[in-house]
Amino acid sequence: MKAMPKVLIADKLSPRAVEIFAERGVETDVRTGLSKEELAEIIGRYDGLAVRSATKVTKQLLERARNLKVIGRAGIGVDNIDVAAATQRGIVVMNTPYGNSITTAEHAIALMFALARQIPAADRSTQAGKWEKNRFMGVELTGKTLGIIGCGNIGSIVAERGIGLKMKVIAYDPFLSPERAVELGVEKVDLDQLFQRADFITLHTPLTDSTRNMIDAAAIAKMKKGVRIINCARGGLIVEEDLKAALDSGHVAGAALDVFVEEPPKNCSLFGREDVVATPHLGAATTEAQENVAIQIAEQMADFLVSGAVVNALNMPSLTAEEAARLKPYMTLAQQLGSFAGQLTRSFPREISIEYEGHAAELNIKPLTATVLTALLAPQLDSVNMVNAPVICRERDIRVSETLRTEPTDYQTVLRVTVTTANATRTVAGTLFGGSKPRVIEVEGIGMEAELGPHMLLIRNNDKPGFVGNLGRTLGEAGINIATFHLGRDAPGGNALVLAQVDQPIDDAVLAQVCALPNVRQARVLRF
Repeated sequence: MKAMPKVLIADKLSPRAVEIFAERGVETDVRTGLSKEELAEIIGRYDGLAVRSATKVTKQLLERARNLKVIGRAGIGVDNIDVAAATQRGIVVMNTPYGNSITTAEHAIALMFALARQIPAADRSTQAGKWEKNRFMGVELTGKTLGIIGCGNIGSIVAERGIGLKMKVIAYDPFLSPERAVELGVEKVDLDQLFQRADFITLHTPLTDSTRNMIDAAAIAKMKKGVRIINCARGGLIVEEDLKAALDSGHVAGAALDVFVEEPPKNCSLFGREDVVATPHLGAATTEAQENVAIQIAEQMADFLVSGAVVNALNMPSLTAEEAARLKPYMTLAQQLGSFAGQLTRSFPREISIEYEGHAAELNIKPLTATVLTALLAPQLDSVNMVNAPVICRERDIRVSETLRTEPTDYQTVLRVTVTTANATRTVAGTLFGGSKPRVIEVEGIGMEAELGPHMLLIRNNDKPGFVGNLGRTLGEAGINIATFHLGRDAPGGNALVLAQVDQPIDDAVLAQVCALPNVRQARVLRF
């Protein structure tokens, strides 16, 4: 009986997550607050790791995670996970980009109100027994220009709320299409325009090499005097010392920050000011959001471990449970063709071309391509799988191309894999009989219809009389039973192929006898 997948929950999640894992056939251990040494000691026991932001999933930890297949982050940011190292080891990394979108957007709006009306400072003053009505003169939001940097899941919700407050909303996002901008009711602008026009600027972009320190002294100098800045995204987006200088000079009227370069901050120069509103990374801190992300990550991880479904993965194509079931025979075909092509290839490939024809061209082909690459590279590389195979190809300058043709052919569906090396080009194609039975239909341009088994013999030969008899006699004398036997040729008397399935392995001595037969040009043992 197959063992249940096992997941370690290393950060605090809603108890409902444990229930969902159990309902879907996944065992869990909840062990929060572990030191990095304690975590490294036990991580090798688990198929999955569920975290929030506290646990640091480093390259060193992953080297100890010999059985780990998936890491689930209950939340959006994955700064605490070494995604590149996980990908290299073939571990899927998932997050929950939608579970706390509304909560974070609402927090940004709340901070904008607090900043506009100086609510925190007014609260402290009033509770101290003062009544300083004239001291806390705020500004209205109505009619002001709200500049949104990053108009994705969270930014688009902020835009909708801003429009509801009768603000003029402008947005900078390289991935925001003109059509989507019109749909949201925002004006798409470049970053300099946003800096020049916005009364309030709110950040909703991930922390990447291109966005790190994007709000620095040079950027602030482009902003209008009296601008107010809100950041509920990532602390590293803002150069805190440059923001402090702009607050000191009065160029920036105020800032509301939920995130900081160092968390928790130890000596933040922005603290202790009345023109700064600060909260301790509360963007996702609502009961509803915590419940949502816990439920979502448990569902996603369980579905992946049980059925192969991939949702919200950062390093692998998405694949629903329904798609996984539908693609299962195609994945088997892709695996067989990739393995076939890989075993035909003696030197490292320079180019891999995958053609999808007929029904196959209408599918989600990314998992199929990843399967082909995995099987193809496996004979030459250790530890290659669907997650890291595309990355390995990029790192080794192997060009991968995909071609889709929906036009009908002789078969309802065809997958064709072509591998080009420095010395040769090899092609193998296959189809599904009855929609579920993989068959090889072409090897190096020669047509045949063959079912693959664990032990196969591929022979390139001259199409001459007596060859089949000689081969059968040689295998028979060696005690090798032929299960299936398939022939193909390019022309009478020309180049021919034999693809035979045998019941037991063929050792080197028998293979040498086959190679020595008249008219045999090459013979090779294949294993599937």
